Amino acid sequence: MSGNIEDFFQCFEISCQGATSITTFACFLCDKIEPALCRAVYERTAKDIAEDMQGKFPDFQGNRANLEVCILRYLAEEENFEYFKIQSYCSDESRGLEKFLDSSLNHLYRKILSAVSLATQIVKVRKDREDKVSLWLDEFCRELSEVISLPRSDLKGIEHQEVTDIEFLSSVMVEALGDVRDRLKKEFAGADLSSFSRQPQTTLAEHFSGCWAQCPFCGAVCTNTMWNRIGDHQVVFHRPRALMGTMWDGTDHLVTDICSSLVTTNLRFRFDNGKWIRYKRYRDAGPPYSTWNIPPDPSRQAYWKWFVCHFRTELEALYNGKFQGKGEIPEAWRRITKQEALSELDKC
Repeated sequence: MSGNIEDFFQCFEISCQGATSITTFACFLCDKIEPALCRAVYERTAKDIAEDMQGKFPDFQGNRANLEVCILRYLAEEENFEYFKIQSYCSDESRGLEKFLDSSLNHLYRKILSAVSLATQIVKVRKDREDKVSLWLDEFCRELSEVISLPRSDLKGIEHQEVTDIEFLSSVMVEALGDVRDRLKKEFAGADLSSFSRQPQTTLAEHFSGCWAQCPFCGAVCTNTMWNRIGDHQVVFHRPRALMGTMWDGTDHLVTDICSSLVTTNLRFRFDNGKWIRYKRYRDAGPPYSTWNIPPDPSRQAYWKWFVCHFRTELEALYNGKFQGKGEIPEAWRRITKQEALSELDKC
């Protein structure tokens, strides 16, 4: 049964119930509030986590280039392929994520209670209006407009109820909203980062101004500090194409070559229209390739060479490919130590 049909029958039920209609009215309204409140809690929590991390970790207060170096160093030191800083921050022994969610829920719950109280006070002093419920809904939704998304148009089916005791309506709403809060509190107890439609790290990333274009070959994010800067995109560290799951044509061999080395060769890549072009003439492929400056720079590759060697098994499993054949990892890469990789980061 569609939501609109369900709403119709609920509204019909309310109109037929007489004295008990206020309770059913409150239940109908809370059924609309609950999912909107749930979404608002996750949105607010994502912002709170981002702001909290930015305040506690100096690395999140600098520029994007410094942050990238920080993250690369951290990943190397932890040596955990699946490690994510935000995930750890939110799932420590103190149940950080649940505390953030509870805090957001309590804040928004108080805002909704305040909207109930204010709407009730306004209606009580208005003697010139007979359609008290409609007026109450108008004021209630107006107060909520910056708290949760609850379109007034969704409530037209219950706006003509004959409710004379607005104080009773207010008390029933307070009780029903308490039940909503309790249900959401239980739901949030089992939440994790996958529950967010908008991840906290996305919100955190927005604190860093700059261009977010990704290298079409390796996915590295442009480090220009202005998104609309005139000129080419560029990065400090390009990566082996294997980190994007790229394989040599017709094989399951992952491409170990790095953009800044490939652009010196006569090797070819196939772009969107299916045509092949030499890497050294990558700009001829047009946008987005032509908007990038990828200078030949074999000197800054120790980190990612070490990374591929160290996480070979995980990368092969992630992309269902192999570092063999044309994608065989060079012997020289295996001799790079973690300290050498970290030392390269220190030079940035």
